[in-house]
Amino acid sequence: YLARLEQGRAHSPSPSVLGSLARALRLTDGERAHLFRLAGHVEPGPGTINRHITPSLQRLLDRLTDVPVMVVDAAGEVIAANPLANSLMGDLSGASRRERTIPWRHFSGLPSRLERTSEERAEAGEAMAADLRDALGRFPDDEYLNELIADLRDLSPRFAALWQKRPLARTPSRQKTFNHPEIGTITLDCDALAVQGTDLSVIVYTAPAGSPDAEALALLGAIGLQSF
Repeated sequence: YLARLEQGRAHSPSPSVLGSLARALRLTDGERAHLFRLAGHVEPGPGTINRHITPSLQRLLDRLTDVPVMVVDAAGEVIAANPLANSLMGDLSGASRRERTIPWRHFSGLPSRLERTSEERAEAGEAMAADLRDALGRFPDDEYLNELIADLRDLSPRFAALWQKRPLARTPSRQKTFNHPEIGTITLDCDALAVQGTDLSVIVYTAPAGSPDAEALALLGAIGLQSF
């Protein structure tokens, strides 16, 4: 698609495509705004989610190679992930936008390596619904967020009930257990770090030094990316 743009064979790239180009080219905020203007689009405003990965955040992702790390926006979309995160959870780089969105994966029943009890799944669903409602309050003009919520209400009776119920936000479990086809079961601590000046969170998975889970994580790094 980039080649077609360069050759003048593709016209009017969407804001989503422009955002992806800005991330790939590691543009600054000012350069990103200029790109949007050149393409005839208004840069996303205060009522929309800022999904731009700054060069400094990209450098952080590049340097964190020994732990799984992913960047998630306020709608729950995985914007970026390092190779170890792709190895752990499955590579979503070629997936559709909806398939990269965590609440959509959860409520639509898409495959997941994350292991949860029925109680944990219920709690996770409540937390996601509460987070989406909070996001809608902060970003009422975000097109993707509005479409996601509408489609989830049509798709999932469970989500529709939760949306009507208006659940309070819960603190998610700090430990996540994954069932990986190569290394088996691994339990990791999960921390979400807010990125200043953006609407993104950095999700980092770690294990205590010297633990069996840390050894499994090191083995996963040696194995490399596996198919999902």
